Amino acid sequence: MNVPKLVIITGMSGAGKTTALKSLEDAGYFCVDNLPVDFLADFVNLTKTRSEYIGTAIGIDIRSGSGLDRLAGILPKIKSEGAEILFMEASDESLIRRYKETRRTHPLSGAARIETGIERERERLDFLKENADYIIDTSRLLTRELRAELYKIFVNDEKYNGFVTTILSFGYKYGIPSDADLVFDVRFLPNPFYIPDLKEKTGNDKEVYEFVMSSEAARQFLSKLTDMVDFLLPNYMAEGKNQLVIAIGCTGGKHRSVTLANALLEWFRETEYKARIEHREI
Repeated sequence: MNVPKLVIITGMSGAGKTTALKSLEDAGYFCVDNLPVDFLADFVNLTKTRSEYIGTAIGIDIRSGSGLDRLAGILPKIKSEGAEILFMEASDESLIRRYKETRRTHPLSGAARIETGIERERERLDFLKENADYIIDTSRLLTRELRAELYKIFVNDEKYNGFVTTILSFGYKYGIPSDADLVFDVRFLPNPFYIPDLKEKTGNDKEVYEFVMSSEAARQFLSKLTDMVDFLLPNYMAEGKNQLVIAIGCTGGKHRSVTLANALLEWFRETEYKARIEHREI
Protein backbone atom coordinates (compact mmCIF):
# COMPACT_ATOMS: atom_id res chain seq x y z
CA MET A 1 0.00 0.00 0.00
CA ASN A 2 1.24 3.45 -0.87
CA VAL A 3 0.66 5.18 2.47
CA PRO A 4 2.61 7.83 4.38
CA LYS A 5 5.54 6.26 6.24
CA LEU A 6 5.04 8.54 9.22
CA VAL A 7 1.84 10.21 10.35
CA ILE A 8 1.72 12.71 13.20
CA ILE A 9 -1.75 12.65 14.76
CA THR A 10 -2.60 15.81 16.61
CA GLY A 11 -5.51 18.13 17.23
CA MET A 12 -8.04 19.18 19.81
CA SER A 13 -8.47 17.29 23.05
CA GLY A 14 -11.68 15.30 22.76
CA ALA A 15 -11.75 15.35 18.95
CA GLY A 16 -10.89 11.67 18.50
CA LYS A 17 -7.10 11.36 18.46
CA THR A 18 -7.14 8.19 20.58
CA THR A 19 -9.68 6.59 18.27
CA ALA A 20 -7.55 7.56 15.27
CA LEU A 21 -4.44 5.98 16.79
CA LYS A 22 -6.27 2.77 17.67
CA SER A 23 -7.77 2.59 14.19
CA LEU A 24 -4.37 2.88 12.51
CA GLU A 25 -2.91 0.37 14.94
CA ASP A 26 -5.65 -2.08 13.93
CA ALA A 27 -4.67 -1.39 10.31
CA GLY A 28 -1.08 -2.45 10.96
CA TYR A 29 0.57 0.83 11.85
CA PHE A 30 3.16 1.01 14.63
CA CYS A 31 1.68 3.61 16.98
CA VAL A 32 3.22 5.71 19.73
CA ASP A 33 1.14 8.10 21.81
CA ASN A 34 2.43 11.26 23.52
CA LEU A 35 6.00 10.85 22.34
CA PRO A 36 8.19 13.61 23.87
CA VAL A 37 8.95 16.17 21.19
CA ASP A 38 12.67 16.01 21.98
CA PHE A 39 12.67 12.38 20.84
CA LEU A 40 10.78 13.02 17.63
CA ALA A 41 13.71 13.73 15.30
CA ASP A 42 15.57 10.61 16.44
CA PHE A 43 12.43 8.53 16.10
CA VAL A 44 11.90 9.78 12.54
CA ASN A 45 15.46 8.71 11.69
CA LEU A 46 14.76 5.31 13.22
CA THR A 47 11.69 4.77 11.03
CA LYS A 48 13.85 5.33 7.95
CA THR A 49 16.20 2.48 8.82
CA ARG A 50 13.88 -0.13 10.36
CA SER A 51 11.52 -1.92 7.99
CA GLU A 52 9.08 -2.87 10.77
CA TYR A 53 8.29 0.82 11.25
CA ILE A 54 6.91 1.33 7.76
CA GLY A 55 3.53 2.82 8.54
CA THR A 56 4.07 4.65 11.83
CA ALA A 57 1.67 6.97 13.66
CA ILE A 58 2.73 9.27 16.49
CA GLY A 59 0.30 11.08 18.76
CA ILE A 60 1.46 14.56 19.77
CA ASP A 61 -0.84 17.12 21.34
CA ILE A 62 -1.28 19.68 24.08
CA ARG A 63 0.13 17.23 26.64
CA SER A 64 3.58 18.00 25.23
CA GLY A 65 3.47 21.31 27.08
CA SER A 66 6.43 23.55 26.26
CA GLY A 67 7.62 20.90 23.80
CA LEU A 68 5.09 22.27 21.29
CA ASP A 69 7.24 25.38 20.95
CA ARG A 70 10.23 23.21 20.00
CA LEU A 71 8.04 21.19 17.62
CA ALA A 72 7.38 24.32 15.58
CA GLY A 73 11.11 24.57 14.94
CA ILE A 74 11.67 21.01 13.73
CA LEU A 75 8.38 20.57 11.88
CA PRO A 76 9.64 21.77 8.46
CA LYS A 77 12.52 19.26 8.50
CA ILE A 78 10.26 16.38 9.51
CA LYS A 79 7.73 17.21 6.79
CA SER A 80 10.48 17.51 4.20
CA GLU A 81 11.41 13.91 5.01
CA GLY A 82 7.92 12.66 4.22
CA ALA A 83 6.02 12.95 7.49
CA GLU A 84 2.35 13.94 7.19
CA ILE A 85 0.12 15.61 9.76
CA LEU A 86 -3.43 14.55 10.58
CA PHE A 87 -5.27 17.20 12.60
CA MET A 88 -8.37 16.11 14.50
CA GLU A 89 -10.90 18.94 14.78
CA ALA A 90 -14.35 19.41 16.31
CA SER A 91 -16.64 22.33 17.03
CA ASP A 92 -16.57 24.01 20.43
CA GLU A 93 -20.13 22.83 21.04
CA SER A 94 -19.20 19.20 20.37
CA LEU A 95 -16.07 19.34 22.52
CA ILE A 96 -17.93 20.91 25.44
CA ARG A 97 -20.65 18.26 25.22
CA ARG A 98 -18.08 15.46 25.20
CA TYR A 99 -16.27 16.86 28.23
CA LYS A 100 -19.52 17.17 30.13
CA GLU A 101 -20.57 13.64 29.22
CA THR A 102 -17.29 12.18 30.45
CA ARG A 103 -17.12 14.61 33.41
CA ARG A 104 -13.52 15.44 32.62
CA THR A 105 -11.81 18.80 32.82
CA HIS A 106 -9.96 20.32 29.91
CA PRO A 107 -6.15 20.11 30.36
CA LEU A 108 -5.79 23.88 29.86
CA SER A 109 -8.90 25.12 31.65
CA GLY A 110 -7.55 24.92 35.18
CA ALA A 111 -10.12 26.53 37.46
CA ALA A 112 -11.71 28.32 34.49
CA ARG A 113 -14.54 27.12 32.26
CA ILE A 114 -14.11 24.41 29.61
CA GLU A 115 -14.62 27.05 26.91
CA THR A 116 -11.53 28.88 28.16
CA GLY A 117 -9.39 25.75 27.91
CA ILE A 118 -10.61 25.05 24.37
CA GLU A 119 -9.80 28.61 23.30
CA ARG A 120 -6.29 28.37 24.75
CA GLU A 121 -5.72 25.01 23.06
CA ARG A 122 -6.81 26.30 19.66
CA GLU A 123 -4.30 29.12 19.92
CA ARG A 124 -1.44 26.80 20.84
CA LEU A 125 -2.23 24.24 18.14
CA ASP A 126 -2.92 26.73 15.38
CA PHE A 127 0.50 26.22 13.75
CA LEU A 128 -0.12 22.47 13.52
CA LYS A 129 -3.50 22.96 11.88
CA GLU A 130 -1.95 25.34 9.36
CA ASN A 131 0.66 22.70 8.48
CA ALA A 132 -1.79 19.78 8.44
CA ASP A 133 -2.04 17.56 5.37
CA TYR A 134 -5.41 16.23 6.51
CA ILE A 135 -8.05 17.82 8.74
CA ILE A 136 -10.92 15.64 9.93
CA ASP A 137 -13.81 17.31 11.72
CA THR A 138 -15.46 14.78 14.01
CA SER A 139 -18.27 17.04 15.25
CA ARG A 140 -20.93 14.88 13.62
CA LEU A 141 -18.97 11.72 12.81
CA LEU A 142 -19.79 8.38 14.38
CA THR A 143 -16.82 6.25 15.42
CA ARG A 144 -17.36 3.86 12.53
CA GLU A 145 -17.49 6.78 10.09
CA LEU A 146 -14.21 8.14 11.44
CA ARG A 147 -12.59 4.73 11.06
CA ALA A 148 -13.85 4.53 7.49
CA GLU A 149 -12.31 7.92 6.67
CA LEU A 150 -8.97 6.92 8.19
CA TYR A 151 -8.90 3.64 6.24
CA LYS A 152 -9.62 5.49 3.00
CA ILE A 153 -6.66 7.80 3.54
CA PHE A 154 -4.06 5.66 5.28
CA VAL A 155 -4.88 2.11 4.17
CA ASN A 156 -6.58 2.26 0.78
CA ASP A 157 -4.61 5.33 -0.36
CA GLU A 158 -7.72 6.99 -1.77
CA LYS A 159 -7.77 10.65 -2.66
CA TYR A 160 -8.80 12.58 0.42
CA ASN A 161 -11.61 15.09 0.35
CA GLY A 162 -12.21 16.31 3.88
CA PHE A 163 -15.42 18.15 3.06
CA VAL A 164 -18.46 16.31 4.39
CA THR A 165 -22.09 17.41 4.09
CA THR A 166 -24.63 16.32 6.68
CA ILE A 167 -28.22 16.27 5.46
CA LEU A 168 -30.48 16.64 8.48
CA SER A 169 -34.26 16.31 8.53
CA PHE A 170 -36.10 17.86 11.47
CA GLY A 171 -39.48 19.02 12.76
CA TYR A 172 -40.11 22.71 13.36
CA LYS A 173 -42.31 21.86 16.35
CA TYR A 174 -39.14 20.58 18.08
CA GLY A 175 -36.92 23.52 17.15
CA ILE A 176 -34.46 24.40 14.39
CA PRO A 177 -31.09 22.55 14.70
CA SER A 178 -28.56 24.90 16.27
CA ASP A 179 -25.68 23.71 14.09
CA ALA A 180 -27.44 24.04 10.73
CA ASP A 181 -25.65 26.07 8.05
CA LEU A 182 -28.53 26.05 5.57
CA VAL A 183 -32.18 25.62 6.58
CA PHE A 184 -35.00 24.81 4.17
CA ASP A 185 -38.70 24.75 5.02
CA VAL A 186 -40.80 22.20 3.10
CA ARG A 187 -44.06 22.73 5.00
CA PHE A 188 -45.55 24.09 1.77
CA LEU A 189 -45.69 20.56 0.32
CA PRO A 190 -48.72 18.24 0.59
CA ASN A 191 -48.68 16.61 4.04
CA PRO A 192 -48.95 12.78 4.26
CA PHE A 193 -49.92 13.19 7.92
CA TYR A 194 -53.51 13.79 6.84
CA ILE A 195 -53.65 10.59 4.76
CA PRO A 196 -54.83 7.79 7.11
CA ASP A 197 -52.74 5.08 5.39
CA LEU A 198 -49.60 7.24 5.52
CA LYS A 199 -49.93 8.99 8.89
CA GLU A 200 -48.00 6.37 10.86
CA LYS A 201 -45.34 5.87 8.19
CA THR A 202 -42.29 8.05 7.50
CA GLY A 203 -40.37 9.42 4.54
CA ASN A 204 -38.25 6.28 4.71
CA ASP A 205 -41.26 4.29 3.52
CA LYS A 206 -41.80 3.97 -0.21
CA GLU A 207 -45.48 4.99 -0.03
CA VAL A 208 -44.73 8.29 1.72
CA TYR A 209 -41.74 9.02 -0.52
CA GLU A 210 -43.78 8.51 -3.67
CA PHE A 211 -46.69 10.57 -2.32
CA VAL A 212 -44.47 13.56 -1.52
CA MET A 213 -42.41 13.36 -4.70
CA SER A 214 -45.52 13.04 -6.86
CA SER A 215 -46.02 16.74 -6.20
CA GLU A 216 -44.70 19.01 -8.94
CA ALA A 217 -43.72 21.49 -6.23
CA ALA A 218 -41.53 18.86 -4.54
CA ARG A 219 -39.76 18.00 -7.78
CA GLN A 220 -39.14 21.65 -8.61
CA PHE A 221 -37.89 22.31 -5.08
CA LEU A 222 -35.43 19.40 -5.30
CA SER A 223 -34.19 20.60 -8.69
CA LYS A 224 -33.57 24.13 -7.44
CA LEU A 225 -32.03 22.86 -4.19
CA THR A 226 -29.54 20.56 -5.92
CA ASP A 227 -28.64 23.31 -8.37
CA MET A 228 -27.85 25.67 -5.49
CA VAL A 229 -25.92 23.04 -3.51
CA ASP A 230 -23.90 22.19 -6.62
CA PHE A 231 -22.96 25.87 -6.86
CA LEU A 232 -22.22 26.36 -3.17
CA LEU A 233 -20.06 23.32 -2.39
CA PRO A 234 -16.96 24.19 -4.46
CA ASN A 235 -17.14 27.77 -3.20
CA TYR A 236 -17.33 26.65 0.41
CA MET A 237 -14.36 24.35 -0.18
CA ALA A 238 -12.37 27.19 -1.72
CA GLU A 239 -12.94 29.20 1.44
CA GLY A 240 -11.52 26.38 3.60
CA LYS A 241 -14.81 25.17 5.06
CA ASN A 242 -14.65 21.45 5.84
CA GLN A 243 -18.24 20.58 6.70
CA LEU A 244 -21.76 21.70 5.89
CA VAL A 245 -25.06 20.92 7.60
CA ILE A 246 -28.13 21.20 5.37
CA ALA A 247 -31.29 21.06 7.47
CA ILE A 248 -34.66 20.34 5.86
CA GLY A 249 -37.69 20.83 8.07
CA CYS A 250 -41.39 20.12 8.07
CA THR A 251 -43.90 20.27 10.92
CA GLY A 252 -43.16 16.99 12.69
CA GLY A 253 -39.97 15.95 10.94
CA LYS A 254 -41.20 12.53 9.83
CA HIS A 255 -42.73 12.79 6.37
CA ARG A 256 -41.90 15.65 3.99
CA SER A 257 -38.52 16.61 5.44
CA VAL A 258 -37.38 12.99 5.56
CA THR A 259 -38.47 12.44 1.97
CA LEU A 260 -36.62 15.49 0.64
CA ALA A 261 -33.54 14.71 2.73
CA ASN A 262 -33.45 11.20 1.27
CA ALA A 263 -33.94 12.60 -2.24
CA LEU A 264 -31.06 15.02 -1.72
CA LEU A 265 -28.85 12.17 -0.52
CA GLU A 266 -29.61 10.27 -3.73
CA TRP A 267 -28.41 13.29 -5.70
CA PHE A 268 -25.19 13.39 -3.67
CA ARG A 269 -24.51 9.74 -4.48
CA GLU A 270 -24.34 10.66 -8.16
CA THR A 271 -21.69 13.32 -7.49
CA GLU A 272 -18.10 13.39 -6.24
CA TYR A 273 -19.16 14.93 -2.93
CA LYS A 274 -19.48 13.06 0.35
CA ALA A 275 -22.68 13.23 2.36
CA ARG A 276 -24.25 11.55 5.37
CA ILE A 277 -27.83 11.73 6.57
CA GLU A 278 -29.60 12.08 9.90
CA HIS A 279 -33.33 12.04 10.61
CA ARG A 280 -33.51 13.81 13.95
CA GLU A 281 -37.12 13.01 14.80
CA ILE A 282 -37.02 9.34 13.77
